[in-house]
Amino acid sequence: MDVRELPSGSWEDFKQQALLDYEHTRESLHEVTLMLEQSKTEYEKLTQRSAAANTQLQQLQAQLETAPREDIQAVYNNALDVQQRLLVMRGQIEKLQNDQAAHARYLKLLEKTKLLMEEGYQPDQPPGDQADRTAILEQLIIAQESERQRLSRQMHDGPAQALSNFIVQAEIAARLLEIDPSRAKQELDNLKTSAMSTFQRVRLFITDLRPMMLDDLGLTATLKRYVETFKAETGFEAKIEIKGGDKKLASYVEVLIFRAVQELMGNVVRHNSELTVKPNITVQMAIEDNFVRINVADNGKGFNPAELENKPVLGLKLIRDRVEMLGGSLETDTSPGQGTRITFQIPVESTGRL
Repeated sequence: MDVRELPSGSWEDFKQQALLDYEHTRESLHEVTLMLEQSKTEYEKLTQRSAAANTQLQQLQAQLETAPREDIQAVYNNALDVQQRLLVMRGQIEKLQNDQAAHARYLKLLEKTKLLMEEGYQPDQPPGDQADRTAILEQLIIAQESERQRLSRQMHDGPAQALSNFIVQAEIAARLLEIDPSRAKQELDNLKTSAMSTFQRVRLFITDLRPMMLDDLGLTATLKRYVETFKAETGFEAKIEIKGGDKKLASYVEVLIFRAVQELMGNVVRHNSELTVKPNITVQMAIEDNFVRINVADNGKGFNPAELENKPVLGLKLIRDRVEMLGGSLETDTSPGQGTRITFQIPVESTGRL
């Protein structure tokens, strides 16, 4: 959907949202910077404590045969505690640094958008105008930055945090080998279990970044596999129905559809996880000669569609923007207590059969 075709109210809404995002991002960047400075100060204190703990350990090694067992245990526990705190703080600093960089990039883009609007850009400018192209580009880049921030958070909360825990568990096991072999074996068993679990999470994360099946086997097979994995990982019952799945679509269309289904199914989990009885999810895809229609429905708690107008341009609103940019449309059928049905349709040209 061309920016010039937006109703005047939509353009005003976009301007207002951009200004709100600008102020919010600037405040968030300031808060993250302060938290980062505080975390670095705390990390320096922990580094000093770690040096003191290592000194105690070295002194203790010369007295292992005569030192009371309680003193040995206390010194080792103190050293392990400091090391674990250091690792956690290091992970927190890395996350804050990533957040700071993401906020800074996003703020820079919003500053350009704000400057463009202050210069008087209007969506009814002649086709081909440089400002028009810039405005569309800004929206695309902002959407990309939102996706990068989401993936950054997933990377930190998932594999990165798990790897930090591995280091802690390995150090605990190494230190216990001499003083408590049975507990050391237990820690190694725990480490093996954690490694197997994290391996599965890393595979899911790689799939989240870019499903290899999408390139190798196409959209239909990838969606079917994703729904099965989704059921196993979340405990939510889900099924998929596909019509015309033997037709190959353009790569960018397949990516958009997969990401949209992924986001919509994730929304069901995020907004219904506290329910005692988990809602069922049904995904339907129909690929016709000139269009593809996707329907994602659930019997969860639903929501008030008017609430979307007061939220940032993420999730469902981001899907709507991408669908409309391709000339498609999106409809939302929901109300509190009545479940949710999201339907979007995109015009396509078939590029052959799978």
